[in-house]
Amino acid sequence: MAPDSFKGTLAAGGVARAVAEGWRRARPGDAVVEVPLADGGEGTLDALAAAVPGAVRHGVPGVSGPDGRLVDAAWLELPGGRAVVELAVSSGLPLMAAPAPLTAHTYGLGQVLAAAVRTGSVRTISIAVGGSASTDGGAGALAALGARLRTAGGAGVPLGGAGLLDLGSVELSGLLPGPPGGAEVLADVTTPLLGPAGAAAVFGPQKGAGAAEVALLDRALARLAEHLGGAPGAPGSGAAGGTAYGLATVWGARITPGAARIADLVGLAGHIAAADLVITGEGRFDATSLAGKLTGYVARAAAAADRPVVAITGAADPAATWPGTAVRTLTEIAGSTEAAVAEPARWLREAAAQLAGQLS
Repeated sequence: MAPDSFKGTLAAGGVARAVAEGWRRARPGDAVVEVPLADGGEGTLDALAAAVPGAVRHGVPGVSGPDGRLVDAAWLELPGGRAVVELAVSSGLPLMAAPAPLTAHTYGLGQVLAAAVRTGSVRTISIAVGGSASTDGGAGALAALGARLRTAGGAGVPLGGAGLLDLGSVELSGLLPGPPGGAEVLADVTTPLLGPAGAAAVFGPQKGAGAAEVALLDRALARLAEHLGGAPGAPGSGAAGGTAYGLATVWGARITPGAARIADLVGLAGHIAAADLVITGEGRFDATSLAGKLTGYVARAAAAADRPVVAITGAADPAATWPGTAVRTLTEIAGSTEAAVAEPARWLREAAAQLAGQLS
């Protein structure tokens, strides 16, 4: 059972558990393995904590949220000295009282990264950057790690993307070094930092930015790139409002596809190879599911191992097709979208039991 979360209703761990329970109800003799997944956005820590034996969660209380209010964050330690940090926990859009596209920042993310590095036990860091509230190029995180961003007059640059318009210098002598094994940014977008296909233009409206604010933020990110250099045009550098660019340029982090990396961390290939059937799922199945989402990654991995794969989803676009089998939707089984949303675990169990019964 290798699902994504059902956004807004059930985390991936809960989805995998419900599907497994329904399957066992119909086929109690089967060995059922729960491998909840994520693509680098919200729920990454929860998915890995549920799927990786020996994972340990470390709390980081009282970090600065994206609007300055304090939030309690956390990071996950995996066996072998790898830390996983989820941006959404400290700097995510749901943490905002109201959207503030010009002033939202990633300072809390930097505080969590610093907390992980300073333990001395972390050798590598994977940073899941989905769900960002800000468009600050990661400047807030870099400031929390010790970078000094100043105006031409020597004053500190205000946190938030708009503040970068006044950037006059960046001093990195006090920057906290990354872990000895390096860092990686988990992102499933190929957006560059700047321009009409860049971070501000593509993701700014999702964070509350109007046309004038998008243009302002793009100029601000360009100002940051003038001072940091690096590769603002690199695919994925615009992920999380340019946070991927900032961490790649200053901390040397590699930008890598989130779904594939998390699948590797949980050993998905080995689980698929040992299985007779793979079940994945997500909240809504549509044309993008196979093209770039986690369910599509699972489907391709199963096909490569010559294993059948079925999707159980909340709802499905009638125009979208799943190769080889039909998609099971909770909306159909429950009778309505409202019923499915109200009790997703119940209907996931029912969907799995029906599927298992038909297989029998």
